[in-house]
Amino acid sequence: MIKVIDSKSAPEALGPYSQAIDTGTTLYVSGMLGIVRSTGNLAGDDITSQTEQVFKNINAILLEAGYKKENITKCTVYLSHLNDFAECNKVYANYFGHHKPARACVEVSGMVKNAKVEIDVIAVK
Repeated sequence: MIKVIDSKSAPEALGPYSQAIDTGTTLYVSGMLGIVRSTGNLAGDDITSQTEQVFKNINAILLEAGYKKENITKCTVYLSHLNDFAECNKVYANYFGHHKPARACVEVSGMVKNAKVEIDVIAVK
């Protein structure tokens, strides 16, 4: 059974999509920006604060769906500037610790709200 996930602790979708879809064994989390739900604004202007908020948002969705970060098997990281890679990677490494999901990282030409980072994940139970 497919279930739409809507965490009240993560930002609402900015378009016609869901925060995440749970198939029962796999969770597909849409690209998350560093938006704070209560304000609707980015957590800050820098890559570190935005990346930290992205992971807070992802974690809220994981918890709502009954998953944990150790269930994440794949991440895609989108950066508006690849020169932010090192700083983003520090936050990424801190979030995951010893758990190392598969990952892709690409530079994109623009993001909603002029965000610096967006991350989507797939988690499996």
